[in-house]
Amino acid sequence: MDFNSRRITAILENALLEDRATRDATSYACIDPNQRASATILARQDCILAGIGCVGRILDVYAALDGAVTSHYEVTTHPEIFDGVRLHKGQSVAVIRHNARVILSCERVILNFLQRMSGIATLTRKFVDAVSGTKARILDTRKTAPGLRVIDKYAVRCGGGQNHRLDLSDGVLIKNNHIALAGGIVQAIERALRNRRGSQILEVEVRTHEELELALTHGAEAILLDNMSPEEVHRAVERCARLEHRIPLECSGGIRLENVRAYAETGADFISVGLLTHSPQAVDMSLRVVLA
Repeated sequence: MDFNSRRITAILENALLEDRATRDATSYACIDPNQRASATILARQDCILAGIGCVGRILDVYAALDGAVTSHYEVTTHPEIFDGVRLHKGQSVAVIRHNARVILSCERVILNFLQRMSGIATLTRKFVDAVSGTKARILDTRKTAPGLRVIDKYAVRCGGGQNHRLDLSDGVLIKNNHIALAGGIVQAIERALRNRRGSQILEVEVRTHEELELALTHGAEAILLDNMSPEEVHRAVERCARLEHRIPLECSGGIRLENVRAYAETGADFISVGLLTHSPQAVDMSLRVVLA
């Protein structure tokens, strides 16, 4: 992840502007403007870390918004601390040495990103571990927090998952509403084959085995098995195994930690899990400050 990119910079800037970080009334009123401090970010539970690169970048963006030259800062981490690593409760994530006012003004934004991203990575790792030993790969979806998709999807990768489409331009996926408006699966596939851009793979969502047969017969290049039971998915896997060419199969709908192993053991290639990013539980972290 390039935390210096314009897209990430804009996300971090918007978060600081939302919190009016450069107008922190309490820190302005209570803290000497020349006071320096040392702040330690601590993991308060076992988790998978994601977003460590945003810490220093948030301080940089704050300085740009503040319009004044702020004092030199340092963000130090142990060599074994990096995105994707497993942290244990009480473990230090990073130490910030900086102007005390700036640390306090950026505290919540720093923790918000670290806690959300690490929460996504931690949940993703649980799913990845649950399907270990099978060929299934865990995918995310576009069910992300508005404006935070690139952050959310990066956190999925930190947890060992893979990204599905980043946005609507990133592949052709014919879903049930496309099928309804196009007049049916056959019509939707035929139009997509004529109009798709370049070599984008044409994936079709099916909900029954009858729809699967139509999709396979009329040129689908990948199949999304929506809201099927593990038994139905296994039947679809066996059907596609008899084809002359390989068709990737993806499962979606109602996938939870309790049943993901059953879906993985069907032989499906991918399992997409919306709750990785639409319902993550933030990891518990804290920031402790002392005088420097």
